[in-house]
Amino acid sequence: MNLQFILGNFALILFVAMVLTGIIWCLDVFYFARQRRAAADAALAAFDARNAKLTAEGIKVDNTSRDAIAAAILRQPTWIEYSGSFFPVIALVFILRSFLYEPFKIPSGSMVPTLMIGDLILVNKFTYGIRLPVLNQKVIDVNDPQRGDVMVFKYPEDMSQDYIKRVVGVPGDKITYANKRLSVNGKELAYAPLDDYLDDEKLVYHKQFTENLSEPPHRILNEPGKLTYNPEQVKNFPQHEACTYNAEQFTCVVPAGNYFMMGDNRDNSADSRYWGFVPNKNIVGKAFFVWMNFSSLKRIGSIH
Repeated sequence: MNLQFILGNFALILFVAMVLTGIIWCLDVFYFARQRRAAADAALAAFDARNAKLTAEGIKVDNTSRDAIAAAILRQPTWIEYSGSFFPVIALVFILRSFLYEPFKIPSGSMVPTLMIGDLILVNKFTYGIRLPVLNQKVIDVNDPQRGDVMVFKYPEDMSQDYIKRVVGVPGDKITYANKRLSVNGKELAYAPLDDYLDDEKLVYHKQFTENLSEPPHRILNEPGKLTYNPEQVKNFPQHEACTYNAEQFTCVVPAGNYFMMGDNRDNSADSRYWGFVPNKNIVGKAFFVWMNFSSLKRIGSIH
């Protein structure tokens, strides 16, 4: 069992742990505790009867051990004690991360400059609807993802992996990416140049722009010399026929119930250009806050 398996199935592991500890806790409350209480009462009754007999015979007795006898019998076995202690904690964590907020760590630079490697983020689990834990089946609609949202989702080619990208196309949108510029439904987005962005790891500069996909505009990076997309990396993904590719650009019409995702680090992101659309059932939640980055405390704040 490797780390990737554990992280990819953490909700299932947490659910199993909650059920097991919950069963043990219930058995103790409704059965084992009563058994111990009955055994303690019987032992104390025998103790009292013995002392009463000795007293009647004029023998002085010591009643100080009575409480110790009861405590020893009523004491929970170690495995029950630990299970009972862990159950409320596990249940609370399971409820919080399943229905409210879940923490994630950014592992790659595909969302630079919005998100940096090592950012610890919080993801809102209810803004796109209430989903059943483990099954990830939506049971209550709340909101739909909007263009510009930074969204966490299950990677369509491997559901054990969580990806994070920006929503650039919602169902029915016609997305065109040409000359490293996005057009949505025939309207090209506005771009404003910023100072070049220095990549501290590669020690190279990237062209930096603001993009008005939504309000407020967000920053993106382009790397001079790289193609709009790499045709060799385009896979034969589901509903591939909704996209047309040529040497300079591609156009996709987003199918119903799907979303088109791209990283803000446009020339260093494996996204919907290559592996296709993200179905609604893969959605995990909306990223909204960076709560820590041990390399830079200045990273703490909201996500745009």
